[in-house]
Amino acid sequence: MNHPIIPIAVLEVSKQRKRQAPKGRRVDPAALAEVQGLLGDAPRRADLLIEHLHKIQDHFGHLPSGHLAALAQEMRLSQTEVYEVASFYHHFDVVKEGQDAPAALTVRVCDGLSCEMAGAKDLLAKLPSILGRDVRVIPAPCVGRCEQAPVAVVHQNPIPNASCEAVQAAVAAGATTDTVEGFIDMAAYQQDGGYALLRQCMSGERDVEAVIKTMEDSGLRGLGGAGFPTGRKWRIVRAEKGPRLMAVNIDEGEPGTFKDRVYLEKDPHRFLEGMLIAAWAVGIEKIYIYLRDEYHGCRTMLEAELDKLRLAPPVAGLPEIELRRGAGAYICGEESAMIESIEGKRGMPRLRPPYVAQVGLFGRPTLEHNFETVYLVRKFLEQGTEWFTKQGLNGRKGLRAFSVSGRVREPGVKIAPAGITIQALIDDYCGGMLEGQSFYGYLPGGASGGILPASLNAIPLDFDTLQPYGCFIGSASVIVLSDKDTATEAARNMMRFFHHESCGQCTPCRVGTAKAAHLMEQPKWDLPLLADLSQVMRDASICGLGQAAPNPMDCVIKYFPHELN
Repeated sequence: MNHPIIPIAVLEVSKQRKRQAPKGRRVDPAALAEVQGLLGDAPRRADLLIEHLHKIQDHFGHLPSGHLAALAQEMRLSQTEVYEVASFYHHFDVVKEGQDAPAALTVRVCDGLSCEMAGAKDLLAKLPSILGRDVRVIPAPCVGRCEQAPVAVVHQNPIPNASCEAVQAAVAAGATTDTVEGFIDMAAYQQDGGYALLRQCMSGERDVEAVIKTMEDSGLRGLGGAGFPTGRKWRIVRAEKGPRLMAVNIDEGEPGTFKDRVYLEKDPHRFLEGMLIAAWAVGIEKIYIYLRDEYHGCRTMLEAELDKLRLAPPVAGLPEIELRRGAGAYICGEESAMIESIEGKRGMPRLRPPYVAQVGLFGRPTLEHNFETVYLVRKFLEQGTEWFTKQGLNGRKGLRAFSVSGRVREPGVKIAPAGITIQALIDDYCGGMLEGQSFYGYLPGGASGGILPASLNAIPLDFDTLQPYGCFIGSASVIVLSDKDTATEAARNMMRFFHHESCGQCTPCRVGTAKAAHLMEQPKWDLPLLADLSQVMRDASICGLGQAAPNPMDCVIKYFPHELN
C-alpha cells in the first residue's frame, strides 16, 4: 500500500502544534488568571505545592479540577503530580469536571475515641437535619482537642464540648476562624528573661560542646513517640557535612495527644528559643516548622510572632524559619513522611537507611524534633540536669507531660513524675473518675500504644516499662475507659482510624488495616486469622503505623478475652 508523501514543512508545523498544545486537560485562561491572583508574587517552587493548594482550597472551599490544571501549568509541574498530592490529603476537596462542589460550609465532627465516648456519634446523627443541606457534616479523625471532647469544627473554628445547639449557634453566627488569646507574646517573653540564653549561646558565652553535653547528660529523649536521646541526635547531625537543615514536627495526630497545642497556645517563644538554640548547637542553615492544619488559631498566632522575631531579632545571625501547613494526614507525624510533605509531595514514609539525620530535607542532613522536645531545651540549660533527674517515681527519672482524656473528671495536660502509675495519675492529677463510673481500662500511649485493663494499674508509665505488656508510652497520650466502655469498641475505633490514615504505600498496612477493621466488626472474631494478620503487619510494614496498628487488637485478645465470648 502506498502512503502519501508529507512535506517536511508540514511535519515541522505539526511538531510545533504538539508542543503548543500538549495532550491532557487544556488550561482555562480564567482559571489560570484566578490561580495567578491567589498565588501573587509567591515563588512557584515545587516544595510550595501544598501551600498553594491551601490558597485555592481556602478561597473556593474546594479544589476545582480546572484550577488544578492551571496550578500545574503555573508551577511547571505535570497535572498528575498536582492531582496525586491534592487527592492524598484529607483537607483538600478535589472536584472533578461534572461533579458538584461540596456545600459552602463544612462541619467536621471528631470521631476519635475520646470524642466518640463523649457523644460524637449522636452529633453526627443529628446535625445534618438540624443544619440543613447548605452545610456539609462529616466525621473527622482526631483534631487534637481530646480534653474538650466532643469537638466539632465549623470550617476552621473548633467548638469544644460541642452540642447540637452550640454548633448551630456557631454556624448561625458565622464564627468560622479560630483564634488564640492570652498567650505570652514576644515582648512579655523578653521581659521575663526570654532569649537571654540564646544570646549567651550565639555570643560565645556558652560553648557548643558544653551545651550538647548537658543535653546528653539530661537523659531527655524525643517526646514525639520514638524516644531517641536528644543530645545524641544533636551530635550525630552536627557531625554530618553541611549545609544542615532542621524540621520541627507539630503534627500531633495521634488520638489522645494534644500537649503540643496546649504548650504552643500558652508560650510560643519558649518553643522558638529552644528551637533556635538547637539550630545553633547543630549548625543549622534553615528551619522548617510543620504545623498540623487543624490548629488554625495556632498558625495565625505563630505567623504573627515569627514576623515579630524577624523584624526585631534578639540577636543577629538567626537562621531562616519557614512555617509549613499540614493538610490532614496522620502519617505526616512520621519524620520522613513529614519531610516528604514539606517538599511538596504526598506524605509517604521513606525506606531507611539512609536516615533523616544523613539524608533528610532536600537531600541534606536534617535535625528532626518534636515540638515538646525543643520546648524543654531552655529549662534544661538554665536549671541544669539535676532538677529533671531528681524527679521520678518507681525507679524512673524525669518528668512527663501526659495528655489525659476520657472518663476522668479533669482531663488535660498533666505534668507528673516519670514512672507514675495510671491509678495515681487518675486519682492525684485528674480528680478521679467521672461521677458514677468506675475505672475499667486505659490506653497508655494513644491509638497505637495498646490497651490495658484496670487490674494492671500499678505499671510505671515511662519509656521501656510497658513493652513487656505489649504496649508503649509513645507521646504519653492516656485515654481512660470506664465501665460504660468496652476495650473491643475502643480497639475497633483505633483500627478504623489506622485504616483511614494508612498512606497506602505498602500492602501489609494498606490491606492489613482494612482487613483487620472488617474482621473486628464481626460478632465473633477469627482469632487465628487476626493473629496471622498481626504478625504480617508487624514484620512487613514500612513504618510504625502498620507495625503498631495491631496493638489495640492484640491487647483485647490478651487482656479482655471475656468481651469476645
